Amino acid sequence: MTGIFKANNPSGNAILFVYALLLKLPMFLHIHPPQAQPQDGILYKLLLQYLYTPAIAIPAIYSSVTFILLFIQAISLNKIMNNQRMIKQVNNLTGMSFLLITSLFSEWFSLSAPLIVNTFLIWIFGRLCTLYNNPNPKAAIFNIGLVAGLCTFFYFPSVAFILLIMVGIIIARPFRLQEWITGLAGIVTPAYIFASWLFIFGRWKTFHFPGLSISYPHFFGNKWAYAALCLLGISTAAGIYFVNNNFTRQVVQTRKSWQLLFLYIAVAAIVPFINAGLNFSYWILLVVPLSPFAAAAFFYPKKKIFALLLHWVMFGIYVAVGFFFK
Repeated sequence: MTGIFKANNPSGNAILFVYALLLKLPMFLHIHPPQAQPQDGILYKLLLQYLYTPAIAIPAIYSSVTFILLFIQAISLNKIMNNQRMIKQVNNLTGMSFLLITSLFSEWFSLSAPLIVNTFLIWIFGRLCTLYNNPNPKAAIFNIGLVAGLCTFFYFPSVAFILLIMVGIIIARPFRLQEWITGLAGIVTPAYIFASWLFIFGRWKTFHFPGLSISYPHFFGNKWAYAALCLLGISTAAGIYFVNNNFTRQVVQTRKSWQLLFLYIAVAAIVPFINAGLNFSYWILLVVPLSPFAAAAFFYPKKKIFALLLHWVMFGIYVAVGFFFK
């Protein structure tokens, strides 16, 4: 299976689509209507209200939207990896890894605010990777900040990703104060527009700022969840090992992109501790930066048995979680 995605196949997206249908089948067999959490933003809650009426007649609409988002995220992240030559050969392993990892936990089968935010964050990561030689960096940085600010209206704790943007700009480009100010202006623009709307329509007193608090996120997992976490750790550690082995052979731009991914992991690991709740869905934010390292673990080993064993054990956990154990 990994050999199919390792090859530079012109019909790679079509194969990924079939693979996605296979992995996401439990979402359509066991539909989990999304539930808004206290940390979720106003745009996510409005989306759920918009989907509520059609979902009464067609409950699968939640699963359909979730599937579309996951597939778009998989091919978008895979395209970034190939465009930046982050793995020495064009392949579809990152998309495969993303789809496989997001199938390991049943909490990731539903439409959540962090899942939606992942779409924006992949776009932001792609733009940060191209800042190094961007001919119009100020416009790109403003747009990056604008999208980051918009993310907080879907999932408020994603405000932590402002750190990814500001440090990411330092990694991608020499420090210029004007570019930082431009980025900050983009970040605050959505909040400014929303505040203006509240003031103009006299709804200022109806809005309650969610605030910021740091607490320990609870994890209620069974043996399959812990097995999945172990495999994620193994694939990530192996991927980091192979990436480091090939790091000096890569061009400057590619090395900067990997540095951004390391930073991405650090920030995404912080987010669940902000306004933490009892829902495991927010950990899906880590899947985006972990998938490229998992792809490296599938690509680089000279002995095919490691990649095959890793894939099929993860696939087995997916089958157990998706079809037999909840």
